[in-house]
Amino acid sequence: MPFYVYAQDQPDVADQLMELSEEHWSYMDRFEDRLILRGPTVSGDGEEHTGSVHVVDLADRAAAERFAREEPFWKAGLYRDLTVVAAEVLLNREPAADVPHTLVTAQWPLSAGVPADAERRELSGAEADSRLVFVAALRGGDGSGTTGVVAAVRALPDEARALVRPFAEGLADGRPAALTAQRWERGGRN
Repeated sequence: MPFYVYAQDQPDVADQLMELSEEHWSYMDRFEDRLILRGPTVSGDGEEHTGSVHVVDLADRAAAERFAREEPFWKAGLYRDLTVVAAEVLLNREPAADVPHTLVTAQWPLSAGVPADAERRELSGAEADSRLVFVAALRGGDGSGTTGVVAAVRALPDEARALVRPFAEGLADGRPAALTAQRWERGGRN
């Protein structure tokens, strides 16, 4: 089962992140065949690391929590916040190298009873847009409803937010979805 894992950096930890980067990558190497999406969020100018995103296929929520809490940056106290949410991957393409990407997210109260095939219909109009490289519906604790969306988009934040808004609001049962957008880079060893 895929899980969206996002960790937000503590302030002023760039040096410590660099010191532990090999330990972080070695840890992630253990999950290489289960990582669906990975990479850091960065500041608007792309210069500063602000967090870490992973979508990882694991057995259950307990395994996803262990994955997040045993990660070297988390264990060293370099993250201030951690999100672990079940995800249904609706679209997954290889991100392009060396072009700006944005991670767009939204979360809302549980939308109970929205079937997965209805969610796919809401996304179907956006699938043709090659700027969308990844989209997942975030799922409630029992997996029966949608609590949000995460998307990686080959665009800068304003354009990315505008592209994601229509299907995010469709997944939110037509309610307005408050979207956050931050620069994101494809991760992993080069």
